[in-house]
Amino acid sequence: MKNKLFTIEALRKRLDQVETDLADTLQRMPAHGIKPGFMAALIDLEDERDRLQGEIKALTSGLP
Repeated sequence: MKNKLFTIEALRKRLDQVETDLADTLQRMPAHGIKPGFMAALIDLEDERDRLQGEIKALTSGLP
């Protein structure tokens, strides 16, 4: 159980960092002429955020 809680804590910490990076990326997004590399980075961050949220949900679903 302790190992599971440590894993959840690590996932939440990474999720916080990804959300910070995502907010920073969205703030820097130009209004026009978005380059493919910029969009790819944004999509990667969104995918990682979704994956982390899913892992946290799966791990916490069995906790009281």
